[in-house]
Amino acid sequence: MPHYTTNPAAMSSPAPVKDEPMEEEMGITSEAAAVPAGDDVEMGDAEETKKDIKKLEDLFDDVDSDEEFPSSAIQPSSQVAPGSQTDTIALKASDPEVMRSFYQRLFPWRYLFQWLNHGPTPTNDFANREFAFTLQNDAYLRYQSFTTSDLLRKDVLRLMPSRFEIGPVYSANPRDRKTVKIKPLAKELCFDIDLTDYDDVRTCCDKANICNKCWQFMTMAIKVVDAALREDFGFKHIMWVYSGRRGAHAWVCDKKVRSMDDQKRRSIAGYLEVVKGGAQSGKKVNLRRPLHPHLTRSLEILKNHFQEDVLSVQDPWASSEQAEKLLQLLPDRTLNESLRKKWDASPGSASTSKWADIDAVARTGASKHLDSKALLEAKQDIVLEYTYPRLDIEVSKKLNHLLKSPFVVHPGTGRVCVPINTKKLEEFDPLEVPTVQSLLAEIDAWKDDGGEEGAKSLQDWEKTSLKPYIDQFRQFVNGVIKDENVVKIKRERDAESMDF
Repeated sequence: MPHYTTNPAAMSSPAPVKDEPMEEEMGITSEAAAVPAGDDVEMGDAEETKKDIKKLEDLFDDVDSDEEFPSSAIQPSSQVAPGSQTDTIALKASDPEVMRSFYQRLFPWRYLFQWLNHGPTPTNDFANREFAFTLQNDAYLRYQSFTTSDLLRKDVLRLMPSRFEIGPVYSANPRDRKTVKIKPLAKELCFDIDLTDYDDVRTCCDKANICNKCWQFMTMAIKVVDAALREDFGFKHIMWVYSGRRGAHAWVCDKKVRSMDDQKRRSIAGYLEVVKGGAQSGKKVNLRRPLHPHLTRSLEILKNHFQEDVLSVQDPWASSEQAEKLLQLLPDRTLNESLRKKWDASPGSASTSKWADIDAVARTGASKHLDSKALLEAKQDIVLEYTYPRLDIEVSKKLNHLLKSPFVVHPGTGRVCVPINTKKLEEFDPLEVPTVQSLLAEIDAWKDDGGEEGAKSLQDWEKTSLKPYIDQFRQFVNGVIKDENVVKIKRERDAESMDF
């Protein structure tokens, strides 16, 4: 079936990538483009090898120290003036001074650098990486690059972007693109899932609105995609990040992934694309049988969610009009007519009852020519249509696509784009993610119990509810760097053995 092909030649050329304005296409000659941004752009097991790897904290001791970005005890006077927690919370997230305080006091610059640099010592992995800034006036500034995290931080504080995005590592400094030919060499494989793509199946909210009920669609999506990436492709370093309002992004950071070309990225994206078509299209899932093992596993993951979060909570077929949509997805006209009569006789019956009625009426022999296998397959397709991940597939197809950085602030909600702990996925509540205003208020309200010296040793983020998210990010980054060092040591050993 087409979406499972891994033959690059079978994949068509992608459409223009969302949130990726190109200067050549738009006729823009300056670096600041006045365009609005979109919604969201084996470890070795040899014991000898392990001994060669220093403890990561030792590696970080003398490079890019936290003292580079001191705590609030010695902050400059350009921050939000001290006041009551209520005063801070009342400010808008987009307020320049609120953003300045956030970038100065809370943003994890050190760990962002180590993540993108794949180690503590500066390399071209960071120096040739593209950053793009969305400025307060909606101008979009592309092809920015920095040799250190401090230079990135200083430029962010100078320009005060409402957010910034991360692009690929280029063959040369992207700032020099007008004098040197550059091409993208590496970037994480990214995925973008947005709840607006579920508007035809969620009944509790629509558009940019979300609640804990419809967030379950995101929980389902993360479970299915994460399992496929790990079990089917063998990827290890996968970070899921809340988008700040109604979605989630995945960053696959394995070394073997980052250098994949567009053809391989399209193949992986196509493998995961099952639900196709917009809100007005008819049947969105059309699968060949027998089902691919990935889909069999997905159905197992999703079946309880379908019963509880879709049928019981969303109740998608409560009305007669909605029930017609269900009937259109079933294969037998005679069976459909019997179901329609039954539901018309008991208006307002719940979706759980209507779903059970399908098998109950089928068993009565209402349709003499009913194909039970076709009915089972149609029901499987319905489960997938209502629960399977709906990916913005264009985000994953191209090496040079940009995506919003973790830990930036969503200007509309004020919420920080924090990592999602997949080990506690069911506990994640997007409505409880801290806002920039609440975090600044937490710093103001923080009281030291360890004396003045203890206060000076703590970073401001350690005094807030952002701490567990940054701790999680730090652990993730340490895992990426550890594997990078294993690969490097193996390569060096192989080179030494060849010399003999």
